[in-house]
Amino acid sequence: MTDTAAPATVRVPFGSLDADYRARRGPIDAAIARVLSRGRFIAGEEVEAFERELASYLGLPDVVACASGTDAIAIALLSAGAGPDDEVLLPANVCVPVIAGVRLAGARPRLADVDHATLTLSRADAERELSPRVRFVVAVHLYGGLADLEGLGTLARERGLVLVEDCAQSLGASAGGTRAGAFGTASAFSFYPTKNLGAYGDAGAIATADEAVATRARRVRQYGWSRRDYSEVEGRNSRMDELQAAILRAKLPSLEADNERRRRIARRYDDAFRELPLTLLRARSGTAPAPHLYAVRTARRDGLRAHLASRGIETAIHYPLPLHLQPAYAFLGSRRGDFPVSEEASETVVSLPLSSTLSDDQVGAVIAGVTDFFGVRP
Repeated sequence: MTDTAAPATVRVPFGSLDADYRARRGPIDAAIARVLSRGRFIAGEEVEAFERELASYLGLPDVVACASGTDAIAIALLSAGAGPDDEVLLPANVCVPVIAGVRLAGARPRLADVDHATLTLSRADAERELSPRVRFVVAVHLYGGLADLEGLGTLARERGLVLVEDCAQSLGASAGGTRAGAFGTASAFSFYPTKNLGAYGDAGAIATADEAVATRARRVRQYGWSRRDYSEVEGRNSRMDELQAAILRAKLPSLEADNERRRRIARRYDDAFRELPLTLLRARSGTAPAPHLYAVRTARRDGLRAHLASRGIETAIHYPLPLHLQPAYAFLGSRRGDFPVSEEASETVVSLPLSSTLSDDQVGAVIAGVTDFFGVRP
């Protein structure tokens, strides 16, 4: 069906987790039944199998499953040696869970602005904010696109910094044929239900090629144990449960097809919106994104959202307040105007529906709604 044939009255939810379940009901029901019949619900064979399977997908030797993406950031930093004397550089335009993970690791955040075209951290952005205390850089791969891995990796090597990737929104993306998550000393993943690979509850993971980091991460996630009831280091309770691991195992084989469907939808949007008065995100040269959100920028955001809502099309804002303006982080001493690209994004970004379960008619309805708002017929 072509875009012009798509009816304007088609309802388009921003996300539809029930549709995701219906698309793979058989494998998921079987996975859940397998766990229930076995009667082991924490730290069992499903978690171990998921760790192996995800490691194989990423092309890395070690994956350590944990309870959430926020915990994954904290454990990745702790396992790479972060402590209270260290500053961790991260972009100002991302979601609160990133900075929460830094604080859970006991380190002090240091914010940076982002590249205008990609809304991700570049070497130049990071270099402007370096201080003598910065030892870690968190490269947040936003919306499914990748941060400046080449530039940040070079900067880390030159300055003796530790690069940690936040891959919560980029599972399946790649640069030069290498998966996101394989460039830093460690990487953090979230399997929150709305992610490209989503659990049916909270879940996360740390990935690394460094055996020492993997060993420490396994200990930190469970009370610091090197063996049961023997705490070698201080740790926490951050275990992935067997049900979530089994569900993720059932969904992982579909990830590539789901990501490709998202790419096709994103390309349709790109083609339809290219000449409109919208700012579209760009992918960095040499990268292949795994679209998680389709974010555009417009000064007419509120009007566009209202127009689409009148047609039954849901939208969202990611993210309405940059980190330096969040009241909880006022202690960092940043002020309005310090990170202008992040502030401009927070005032103009709107996310359009993007999921692997969207039908062609629904995609066409989004295109018709957006183009009609700007006075153009698709």
